[in-house]
Amino acid sequence: MGLCESAWVLRVSSHRVFFFWYAQESSAGVWAGMVDPTQWWGHRKALEVIQWLYLYHMRLSDDVLLDVMARFQAEMVKGLGRDTNPTATVKMLPSFVRSLPDGSEKGDFLAVDLGGSQFRALEVKVFNDGRQSSQLESKFYPTPKEVIQGSGAELFSYVADCLSDFMESRNLKHKKLPLGFTFSFPCKQTELEEGVLLSWTKHFKARGVQGTDVASSLRKALQKHKDIDVDVLAMVNDTVGTMMTCGYDDPRCEVGLIIGTGTNACYMEEMRHIDLVEGDEGRMCINTEWGAFGDDGALDDLRTEFDRELDLGSLNPGKQLFEKMISSLYLGELVRLILLKMTKEGLLFNGKVSAALLTKGKIEMKHVSAMEKYKEGLSNTKEILTELNLFPSEDDCIAVQHVCTIVSFRSANLCAAALAAILTRLRENKKLLRLRTTVGIDGGLYKTHPQYPKRLHKVVRRLVPNCDVRFLLSQSGSAKGAAMVTAVAYRLAAQRKQIDAVLAPFVLSLETLRDVKNKMRTELEYGLKRETQDRATVKMLPTYVCGTPDGTEKGKYLALDLGGTNFRVLLVKIRSGRRRSVRMYNKIFAIPLEIMQGTGEELFDHIVQCIADFLEYMGIKGARLPLGFTFSFPCRQASIDKGTLVGWTKGFKATDCEGEDVVDMLREAIRRRNEFDLDIVAVVNDTVGTMMTCGYEDPNCEIGLIAGTGSNVCYMEDMKNIEIVEGNEGKMCINTEWGGFGDNGCIDNIRTKYDKEVDEGSLNIKAKVSDQKSIPRILFSSFSFSFSRVLQETVKELAPRCDVTFMLSEDGSGKGAALITAVAKRLHNIGQK
Repeated sequence: MGLCESAWVLRVSSHRVFFFWYAQESSAGVWAGMVDPTQWWGHRKALEVIQWLYLYHMRLSDDVLLDVMARFQAEMVKGLGRDTNPTATVKMLPSFVRSLPDGSEKGDFLAVDLGGSQFRALEVKVFNDGRQSSQLESKFYPTPKEVIQGSGAELFSYVADCLSDFMESRNLKHKKLPLGFTFSFPCKQTELEEGVLLSWTKHFKARGVQGTDVASSLRKALQKHKDIDVDVLAMVNDTVGTMMTCGYDDPRCEVGLIIGTGTNACYMEEMRHIDLVEGDEGRMCINTEWGAFGDDGALDDLRTEFDRELDLGSLNPGKQLFEKMISSLYLGELVRLILLKMTKEGLLFNGKVSAALLTKGKIEMKHVSAMEKYKEGLSNTKEILTELNLFPSEDDCIAVQHVCTIVSFRSANLCAAALAAILTRLRENKKLLRLRTTVGIDGGLYKTHPQYPKRLHKVVRRLVPNCDVRFLLSQSGSAKGAAMVTAVAYRLAAQRKQIDAVLAPFVLSLETLRDVKNKMRTELEYGLKRETQDRATVKMLPTYVCGTPDGTEKGKYLALDLGGTNFRVLLVKIRSGRRRSVRMYNKIFAIPLEIMQGTGEELFDHIVQCIADFLEYMGIKGARLPLGFTFSFPCRQASIDKGTLVGWTKGFKATDCEGEDVVDMLREAIRRRNEFDLDIVAVVNDTVGTMMTCGYEDPNCEIGLIAGTGSNVCYMEDMKNIEIVEGNEGKMCINTEWGGFGDNGCIDNIRTKYDKEVDEGSLNIKAKVSDQKSIPRILFSSFSFSFSRVLQETVKELAPRCDVTFMLSEDGSGKGAALITAVAKRLHNIGQK
């Protein structure tokens, strides 16, 4: 064979070699009958040229796909974090859809679907007949280029006109109907019925819409039609709509996937992982907006020269790069760009380029799908290429078919990798070894491409073998899902109305809160005065803590922390100077109910047993260390190391303790055990310990607040105002014991029947009215975002002349007891000098 013949083989016959390589790699017998590959074994050089120059980088191994999967998992975590979300490309947008259909929904609903090549209006009738049945009527409308790339006002006016036309055709104009709006573009939602457009994708580019609430724009457009009455109750992404549509038929459905003009996915995420939304309970659907995956360069190593050329010619260069490698809007153009280069290189069509091949958009996804059909694919390819004035040979047709296969196969592979990441997250969230779930799917590419579903399913199952996945095609599209979201919202709204009626007494006006503030101020002053202190409900107990850390404290200290169902023993090492630090070692011990409500001797013997175990554990049983005792119950103190229990709270009811000095009881228990000795320097309330812990970090801290199993506050009061303690100089920390506020009936006007019922069933009836029985059980050390926000906003409203910084106590009140002990030892040493 001469040089000319060899060159001819590279240009033409190499297509068959190229095809043979594909058939071997995929193990697919689809094409086996078309060409006998054995006669082409002599053309490996031709294979290498085409493989390396054109399509090699579009072939993705399982190792590469697992790597893509890991990258996407990292982007999901980034998108869910409050601090990292602003720079995340995968935005993980909360949809505010918190519930799937439960079968009790019923009624007539409208839905509109904007986002693809057509606009759709629907009427959905949902029946509560025990069979979760529904009826759907819909009508499609075109989306002209001048509308979707014109002004925003024209776009929404067009949507409203189409809906009005649909309602007239269905004789619905006389009815008031709720509507769900499927809007298939990235939106930031703060409510189910609101959504601010972040950016247009696909081929939409309407002006003046980005950064605005699109649901509000639709409402305004609908208001111009005086003959219809429509209430926009929900706005959802098409992926969410798909998940809800399929979820109506299969309760296991917790993922929605779109593979069509664009691509995206949503899934049900645990609320505790969604930093952008208040609350930790339950789940919420997250719209991943995965089309933007790679916009930060994370996929640059996988993008080819054809991907980059396609992106540069798109409406949104540099954006939605993952989508441009997957969705039907772009795959036909990718095929065209590859064929164009191969033709210019003389590898196809005898090197003759037609005007059609040079024209953007001339090859569409419908052509790619037709060319990949099992039996008629080859004849379809010849017909399509002939229409493009390319006059292909049989070799050309086989090569073009292969290009289509590689491009669409890569799409399915990438989609499978990202979906596998979501499925893995679901499995890990549920802490399961094996997950069984359903993925609801919609989109023209998935529905119409002859090979796509099979390829996607196969790769997903290979990447996540520990997930049993059912793929459920959405027969009614995502718009029905918007109607279902609206139906669920309607059901939840009715339930919410009932709940609001029950909770109405708990909603306090600003005027009421000011009245509570004034009453508390009065009780604080009663507690500070000698004449009124005995009858005050807010006892204002002096703690004899007169100083805060100054940075010179050092040494080893023990601390005890008793106040809840657990008891904590700590060893605290304090270092001063330039390397100032506090190191803590602690162990937590349970307090059984029978001990909490047994005898005082049993309680303190149990405490000493815990201390002995800790000293043994730390190897310091022989050391006589100074000790601070955090005792989180109302005590009347005569000095910093003497505290008489006023009364138990928080479920404790040990006998023979009230009216006794708890420090003496602890010392007696230590003597009974006769194994070790401790220097008990200070007894403090947990609020005081919290203030000291935060005061070590911030010298401006002069208030300690606990909102947990119980609630209390302390603060630094001027000595001249504390009539029950001698002296007028300096300050002393006052333990308010504000849990007793209202025991005299001064806040009976805000107590609900539920407060009274809880009180009647408690251990201390008609006592501690404003303590844990009215305050949510939210630990201050694990702050609820909602609680802290409301607290801070209300304080700012009621005390506008105070600039308050709220500092979370990371180490708890036990560390504070050690610091008080250290301060007391420092002040004692100064006094001796």
